[in-house]
Amino acid sequence: MSSGINGVALAVFLFFFLAVTVMGFVAARWRKARNAMSLDEWGLGGRGFGSVITWFLMGGDIYTAYTFVAVPAVVFGIGASGFFSVPALTLAYPLGFIFVPRLWSIARRRGYVTPTDFIRDRYGSRALSLAVALTGILATMPYLALQLIGLQSVLTAMGIGGTGASWFARDLPLFIAFAVLAAYTYSSGLRAPALISFVKDTLIYLVVVVAIIYIPYKLGGFGHIFAAADKAMAKQNPVTHAPAGAMVPSPATMVAYATSALGTALTMYVYPHNATTVLASKDRNVIRRNSAALPIYSIMLGMLALLGFMAIAAGIKPAGGNAQLVVPELFGMMFPSWFAGVAYAAIGVGALVPAAIMSIAAANTFTRNVYREFIRPDATPAEEAKVSKLASLLVKFGALVFVIGRNPTFSINLQLLGGIWILQTFPALVIGLYSRWLHRWALLAGWAAAMAYGTIAAYNVPAAGKPGSHFGGSSAPIPFTHVTCYIAIVALVINVIVTVLGTFILRALKVDAGIDRTEPEDFTFTGSETQASTVLSPVQGSGDSSLLA
Repeated sequence: MSSGINGVALAVFLFFFLAVTVMGFVAARWRKARNAMSLDEWGLGGRGFGSVITWFLMGGDIYTAYTFVAVPAVVFGIGASGFFSVPALTLAYPLGFIFVPRLWSIARRRGYVTPTDFIRDRYGSRALSLAVALTGILATMPYLALQLIGLQSVLTAMGIGGTGASWFARDLPLFIAFAVLAAYTYSSGLRAPALISFVKDTLIYLVVVVAIIYIPYKLGGFGHIFAAADKAMAKQNPVTHAPAGAMVPSPATMVAYATSALGTALTMYVYPHNATTVLASKDRNVIRRNSAALPIYSIMLGMLALLGFMAIAAGIKPAGGNAQLVVPELFGMMFPSWFAGVAYAAIGVGALVPAAIMSIAAANTFTRNVYREFIRPDATPAEEAKVSKLASLLVKFGALVFVIGRNPTFSINLQLLGGIWILQTFPALVIGLYSRWLHRWALLAGWAAAMAYGTIAAYNVPAAGKPGSHFGGSSAPIPFTHVTCYIAIVALVINVIVTVLGTFILRALKVDAGIDRTEPEDFTFTGSETQASTVLSPVQGSGDSSLLA
């Protein structure tokens, strides 16, 4: 890769960046509502997105710059274990087909803006809803920060910044990009990423299809690519004295591989940003159709992962040993400058779309489940929208500060905590969609135990070859065994055990389980029925005088 600025690639990149910026501001007038000052309109796009828009929006939300950059980077570093995300999404969509329509139904029926609104009414517990809300925001922040890392890797590949550059040259373009993102998100809300997602997904599909044909042709075919990758994986790591990786997961890593796929699948729709795209859909059947159609993206994901092997065959040596640069550097080496610019734009726009959705989802959660619940119970819809807009700016700024001056590897490892944390909201949300048997205080105890175990276990995982370091991975031995497993799954098992045992005990002691304000017909609402004219506010009392009941 050239040490100077790639002017042609940069010009193409800027063209697309400016195009999506214009689209972001124009989106405020797209499907314009009569009253834009409400969370229904600003935060959920008016709840009117059909099958096509939802398909692009959900694809733009799930397949991020992190996916484009980090999945091939993992494959580049350790081999086939990096493919776990492919079976993860293969599992996620059928699971979503089962329970996500029920979430949509009750949210539309009762006017919920966030999944935490449902938990508040289902269990009658402000404490549980607060725990779930804060977990969602906490888990989203490092995920949002990683979109910045994806954009940063593209800028570095084009010769802007880099490890040896001054902070001004390295960070100013990032500030500008996210200032623009913040401006049009503030103005247009969820409509901005919905409109831009058409460009983002089209660019990514174009780049992936070209890359999977053109790069193997340039490198001598897939046979040569796999042979080169196999040879590289067999080499001994000078630090760990073990093979660098494997072309097939070994028996020792098979459990970690399988549980990583399962755990990732279970987290898919409980992340606030993915739930936001669900609640923005206009009817229940849109969700089902998208669950059936979204697996098309999994084909693209498998092709993306292969870029890691192609980078090995191409002899890529990422600057500073930062594996997140392997795909941008591969594109810069293999493509003519003009198409490298298109590829960089795909990654860059692939960062902006999910970053916008994540910030909106986190802001909606803060506004509805923290601000309105505990600070301003009588907040008007206009006030909610205003607070959410401001909160979205703070979320973006927080993610930017998190990345600036930090080691990218540390940031990526910390993001692994996001999956561990957010999975602990699964029992309250998903089981709650089918049963009210679990006790609210038992759910809170299970959540607390799992969060403590998951955070401590992840903290105690050192980075490979760096004894004494922390947050070096997402897998660890199951307690009292030598079997390595995805930490989030072990934490979830602890969560469920504590919750079930606690429920038996609390119900035997006849401890108040809270008032369930939902009705059976809420879960099957399709939108064709007459919608309830009044909806219970998520800040109304639960029948318990305790502040956090």
